Amino acid sequence: MSVKLCSSDNKEFAVDMKIATQSTLIRNLLDDVGETDEAIPLPNVTGKVLEKIIEYCTHHMDDPPALNEEYDDLPKRSDDIEPWDEKFIDVDQELLFEILLASNYMDIKPLLDLGCKTVANMIRNKTAEEIRKMFNIVDDFTEEEREQIRKENEWAEDH
Repeated sequence: MSVKLCSSDNKEFAVDMKIATQSTLIRNLLDDVGETDEAIPLPNVTGKVLEKIIEYCTHHMDDPPALNEEYDDLPKRSDDIEPWDEKFIDVDQELLFEILLASNYMDIKPLLDLGCKTVANMIRNKTAEEIRKMFNIVDDFTEEEREQIRKENEWAEDH
């Protein structure tokens, strides 16, 4: 049994039910409307990103479900990325953030975690200035605001 998914740029994908229902959004939608021949619209996901998400879900379709009551309470690590996942998520920054947004929208927690771990690894041991440069973030603080932030966070500085 398969389901049709339609991206924001009107690309349609026929996806096995076991793959598609790794998304809580799609699973809940199918529970509500039942089986349908109509394509499920995903207005927040482009075809390029949906293709990557389908690739990820296909690879992980036989993984045991990690979504139980304790899942959100477990301590998270960023150094436990599987080799296949590491290669999968090794994409340009724009696509990485599109995958993050889409996995959040589609509610695919393991993929969202993978994206977050990847970003965490990117910024680990970087200064605020290095992070701003990496993500093209404009520093619009005045010198007075910077000084106030330093004072408020002195406790966090390495001494």
